[in-house]
Amino acid sequence: MSTVDPPALPAPDLAPPQGRSARIHAAVLAAAEEVFLRDGYVGASMDEVARLAGASKQTVYKHFGSKERLFVDLVGSMTTATGDPVGHETTDASADPGEALTALGVAMLDAVLTPRILRLRRLVIGEANRFPDLGRALFEHGPARAVAGLERRLDAWVAAGKLPAHDTAAAAQRFNWLVMGAPLNAAMLLGDDAIPRSAERRAHATEAVAAFLRSIGAPA
Repeated sequence: MSTVDPPALPAPDLAPPQGRSARIHAAVLAAAEEVFLRDGYVGASMDEVARLAGASKQTVYKHFGSKERLFVDLVGSMTTATGDPVGHETTDASADPGEALTALGVAMLDAVLTPRILRLRRLVIGEANRFPDLGRALFEHGPARAVAGLERRLDAWVAAGKLPAHDTAAAAQRFNWLVMGAPLNAAMLLGDDAIPRSAERRAHATEAVAAFLRSIGAPA
């Protein structure tokens, strides 16, 4: 049986809303988070989103255009907000690499291993084939942003002579997997009860950093 690809989503308006429009925009995103994470994509109702946001359905569509676009924007917004406190854009080379990488690893685990973000990831994975933009939004605002930020940090430490020269792009990918791989897989597949406690996350990050530094020929 033949299948028809879903229509391509329109490009979002890149200009950030201002004033009252910004408040409505934020209220709709907050309402959409509650509805989509509770009811799933298929079960989510735009009428319910509008009701919770205190806006008309027409206003919701004016801001986001479609249910698909609202979900894509929600994925991008939630993932960006999750990564912001981690400081992926930091390139300060003055810190000790081992200490800074351990703090970064803990921050990454703390940010992602939360019930709401895990629910979002599961929901996106479930809809990725129908709506590839969803997976792309999560990837670009989440793992890709983290890896790019780490590559910049590694480049700065190499330039400062604090780390030996190495393939920083490949190393950034390896660090992300060493830190996130096992804990995230367990939490995604086994549920919230598998989320490691704070002390366990720190111990895991410490071990991951030691393995990572060894892999690039730096003292652990």
